[in-house]
Amino acid sequence: MIKIKGLDHVVIRAKDSATMCDFYCDVLGCTVERESTAELGLTQLRAGSALIDIVSVDGTLGQLGGEAPGEGGRNMDHFCVLLESFDEQTIRTHLAKFNVTGSDLEQRYGAIGYGPSIYLQDPEGNNIELKGEAI
Repeated sequence: MIKIKGLDHVVIRAKDSATMCDFYCDVLGCTVERESTAELGLTQLRAGSALIDIVSVDGTLGQLGGEAPGEGGRNMDHFCVLLESFDEQTIRTHLAKFNVTGSDLEQRYGAIGYGPSIYLQDPEGNNIELKGEAI
């Protein structure tokens, strides 16, 4: 039997890796953990206990995925990150500093039950859910 403990990493194919890395580091607080940009076109960002891998569509790994993501389709619907604390006003004030607008606050179900949730998009249109602890 397989028992999943948690999310290890998410891989996002990007047309502009530098802009994407800036967004995930500056807006969402990730840090660069490892880079293999010259050989693979890969930057791995630490996101709590998981990684968000940004892969250039022009790099060795990115070319394996076919065409770049765009308006006609994406590589995923969304991914969800669980926040250590969830204060809606603090989150919105922070996002506004980067001209990022989040969706309306809703209670959504996830791995730890229902909790507050806001959706936003990264610079290449990938949907991200910011989720708080279940209440």
